[in-house]
Amino acid sequence: MGARSLTADGDGRFDSAVATLADGRELAIRVGDDDETSRELAAEALALRAMTAGARAMLPFRVPEYVGETRIADGGALVAELLPGFQIEAGDVPQGRGAATSMGAAIAAVHSLPASVVRSAGLTARSAEEVRSEIRQLVDRAASTGRVPARLTVRWREAVEDDDLWRFESAVTLGGVKSTSFLFDDDPERGPFVTGLLDWHGLSIGDPAVDLAWLSSAPDAAADVHAAYAEASDRSPDSALAVRARMVAELEFARWLVHGDLLRRSDIVDDAATLLESLAQGLRENDLSVIAARGEGVDSALDALDSVPATTAAGTAISMETDAYNPADLMPEEFEDAYVGEPTQDLSDVAGAWGDGADDSAHSGERAASAHATPTAERPDRSTHDDSSDEGDPADEAQRAARAALQRWTNSSSE
Repeated sequence: MGARSLTADGDGRFDSAVATLADGRELAIRVGDDDETSRELAAEALALRAMTAGARAMLPFRVPEYVGETRIADGGALVAELLPGFQIEAGDVPQGRGAATSMGAAIAAVHSLPASVVRSAGLTARSAEEVRSEIRQLVDRAASTGRVPARLTVRWREAVEDDDLWRFESAVTLGGVKSTSFLFDDDPERGPFVTGLLDWHGLSIGDPAVDLAWLSSAPDAAADVHAAYAEASDRSPDSALAVRARMVAELEFARWLVHGDLLRRSDIVDDAATLLESLAQGLRENDLSVIAARGEGVDSALDALDSVPATTAAGTAISMETDAYNPADLMPEEFEDAYVGEPTQDLSDVAGAWGDGADDSAHSGERAASAHATPTAERPDRSTHDDSSDEGDPADEAQRAARAALQRWTNSSSE
């Protein structure tokens, strides 16, 4: 038996380690160091136990096996199976066949699970109207701080009142997938494909859009992920899915604002207000309704959602990141050369689910958002993994270099 650390290069939210058993199996051990992280680990444990053998058999990828729970010092600890695989940052997920299409199919598979998986475990279940009501309350609460730009408040309130947006069928969801929730292996023919899925602590029944909101940070892959999701889904078509997903992404900033206001933390409130102002600057003057946005598109300053600290006030749902896997430790050696060594954030212009295109005002939002980024232990140590046909493409190399250069400039200017 043996043990080693389990973390990426960053400030992790959990103390984590890998234990190797006598039979060669490896277990991931995560310890929460406060009440919030301990509650998250408890929720993860409940969700993993809810994933019975029958439920797992319905999925085309692996889910970590629950092993046990305990307390270490003052924090809760979760022991689960360590799954192999590498991760890809949202902004580095390439378009086309491979990672994007596999991710879309994986999300569809989760959403196709029977509701009994969640209900039998006593987990949260929300109808479309309940989801709508919660968002209405969030928008009103954020607006009451006086720090949300008026155009965003109007935009979100019009969206909430747009009945066409809320005619969806609730589904089993993870409560907010991240790009780094997916573990990949590589295939010489079809490219990277999903072999495992992490972050089950938000398992519930609710709006399928929450698991697609991360695509606002993946402009290259968004269309292919949505298309693969629609093709693999056995559910009724949801024409407003992409619009709601974009709205969920934008509201992450509102959640951060509300969180800071409730804690009376002026630094958090100022941070969230800066992000919201940057978002508002990226919107066209006449795009204050969802109906208009569907047809005309929206120029957005929305930056990578990983830059929004993953905490919120009690009683509001928000996706939380956890320590998981260090790609440098888990990546097969034959894939090492296909990765760029320096980690980057997604600093590209985001043409989100509400439309295409971006203007110069979006760039100021990128710099503002990334300047307040909080590193997490999920952040991979490698950049994107492309299909072999794309290797050496000067345009792709230039794009990666530009992102890295912009990140270095942002970091130096914010110090």
